[in-house]
Amino acid sequence: MTTPATPMDTVTLERRIRASPETVFAFFTDREKWLSWMDADDAFPLLTLPFLTAPFLTVAPPERLVFTWDREGGTPAEVIPTRVEITLEPTPAGTVLHLIHSGLPTAEACEAHAELWQRYVDRLALHAEDGDPGPSVTG
Repeated sequence: MTTPATPMDTVTLERRIRASPETVFAFFTDREKWLSWMDADDAFPLLTLPFLTAPFLTVAPPERLVFTWDREGGTPAEVIPTRVEITLEPTPAGTVLHLIHSGLPTAEACEAHAELWQRYVDRLALHAEDGDPGPSVTG
């Protein structure tokens, strides 16, 4: 069986986390928990900031979240809508987090987002597993 190729505008990531899906889910929906693994100046998905909007499209606790992640340029015509889908699969050891970030404008954007999502999800996993992730990803 062949696995289909990932589209060129998409980042995919899978991470095993030693915490329940309910615990991991809360790191996406509770603002304080969100800010514990994302940088403090990154947008919580229920907020809209002048440079970033990220409303939830789907919230199905504790299995699935879908939200938009729109980086805005200098004019309304330069808005670049992207979509982030999180699926949490329960396992005997905890959770497998599946992340798909689609609609990225360039290969370079995919590369940069893949690197950042890996770092952020590693931080989320450490927090969910009651660890200390250390200093922020970008700080």
